Amino acid sequence: MIDGRPIPVTVLTGFLGAGKTTLLNRLLKHSDLADTAVLINEFGEIGLDHLLVERLDGDTVLLNAGCVCCTVRGDLLRTLEGLAARIEAGQPCRRVVIETTGLADPAPILQTLMVDPVTARRFRLDGVVTLVDTANGAATLDAQPEAVRQAAVADRLVLTKADIASAEATSALLARLGALNPGAPLRLVTQGEVEPGFLLHAGPYNPAARPTEVQSWIDAEAWARHDHDHDHDHGHRHGHHHDPNRHDARIQAFCLTFDAPLPLAGLATWLEMMVATRGESLLRVKGLLNLQGEDRPVVLHAVQHVFHPTVQLTGWPDGDDRRSRIVFILRDLPRAAVEDSLRAFLAAAESPQPVAAA
Repeated sequence: MIDGRPIPVTVLTGFLGAGKTTLLNRLLKHSDLADTAVLINEFGEIGLDHLLVERLDGDTVLLNAGCVCCTVRGDLLRTLEGLAARIEAGQPCRRVVIETTGLADPAPILQTLMVDPVTARRFRLDGVVTLVDTANGAATLDAQPEAVRQAAVADRLVLTKADIASAEATSALLARLGALNPGAPLRLVTQGEVEPGFLLHAGPYNPAARPTEVQSWIDAEAWARHDHDHDHDHGHRHGHHHDPNRHDARIQAFCLTFDAPLPLAGLATWLEMMVATRGESLLRVKGLLNLQGEDRPVVLHAVQHVFHPTVQLTGWPDGDDRRSRIVFILRDLPRAAVEDSLRAFLAAAESPQPVAAA
């Protein structure tokens, strides 16, 4: 822990060949990443990428459990527990970076960080950074559903190898990623050169998060622009998002906004129902909530069947309109099914319950 607060964890993902190790090597040279522990999960019995990560101020640990699925959770928990013990014994550690294999769905790692109570006291998920190869990104997204999921759940999107991609390919990929994940800030990079500030502090999991961090995590304006484009733009971007030959068509991303404070009972009951019945379709849910009876905002975060314990922030960002905003990234689940059921549960919670006859 740092000054009594959990240590931030950044999950670095992206499909095979996207340049994760190149970026990581460059990133670790920055002073902002001093005392960083690097955990790497490589596909197969013999991991190779860990040999390419330069050992600087932090530890490099290979999570060698095959693909990132349920089998890696035990390895990850044991590694984090061991790291926590070394930190308590005096080893400096200010941040953890987990680099997933390119074949990974990042959901199991996110769930592990969210659900284990011992781990959650010592470490906190800071954000998901997804790398996309600009030159080959479109073909990869077309062929690999894992690559689409990686991009869809990202808090930050990094387009690598921009120097060798054509302007047309770059423009098309930007439009496609903008439709797939409108709320994620995006950066074009070459040779892994990106400032740490763009990648770090991507989520308000710390109750002391700065207001700007809270706003960027949701970025309601980006989602509002996306909804407008989705409804009215029938051009190039619209075509990318709905082409049935692409895996993107199975994923919907949108933000619901509520003007009045929400009843906790109705929202909690609906969330429990959705997790139980459609959890596999909830790639990611994140929200900044104004709840009835609370004067401070509450952060909601879920990945498939797992919900992180809600976090109450120290206050609302200056100038915030205090509306609740909930971002949904769904796979094989229509927006109407989510929106209609949620509004029905909220309305039921607001309605007075009939008194049973004596």
